[in-house]
Parts: sequence; C-alpha cells; structure tokens
Amino acid sequence: MKTIEICVYGAETVCASCVQLPSAKETYEWLEAAISRKYPNQSFRISYIDIFNPPEEEEKKRFAQKVIDEDLFYPVVVIEGKIVGEGNPKLKTIYEEMEKYGYKS
Repeated sequence: MKTIEICVYGAETVCASCVQLPSAKETYEWLEAAISRKYPNQSFRISYIDIFNPPEEEEKKRFAQKVIDEDLFYPVVVIEGKIVGEGNPKLKTIYEEMEKYGYKS
C-alpha cells in the first residue's frame, strides 16, 4: 500500500471567515490524532504547511500561493494533490479519500 501524504495548509492567524473554528495548527494536530486512531499501524505522512512561509518544495510553494490568491478558507486539507477539506474539514470526507488508497479501519 502506498504511504499517502496529507498536507494541511494554513497560517498562524485564523482566516476571516473561520473565526469560530480552531486554528490550522490545531486542525492539523486533531487530524493527525484522529487518522492515527482510525487507521492504526497504517503508515501515512501528514504535514502542516504555513501558507506565508512554505517549504522550498515547488509543489507546496505553488499550492500555498494558490490558497492566498484564490482566498481559499484555510486550513485546506490536501491528500495526494486533491483538496478534501476547506475551513472546517470533515473527517468522513478525509477517510473516504484515504480508503480509495487502500486504508482500512
């Protein structure tokens, strides 16, 4: 089974439309814990990417810029290049996408 990468794009400040929601960093930590519980002993990578200070990786830099340019509601959750959550990501949607890659609960 392929180890998928889950990217959580966000910023230190909460986006204007998301003031009542947890920060992107809190969402990242919550997702990591929830996914680890749902799929124990199944490997995945999850990374938090600050849209204003993205890593040098070209694809991540480009997507971080897209979040800013298109005013996406962050955190934006991306699995293998596909957006699966924005602003207030739903676990069910994330799990459904992971199961397409062979993850089993």
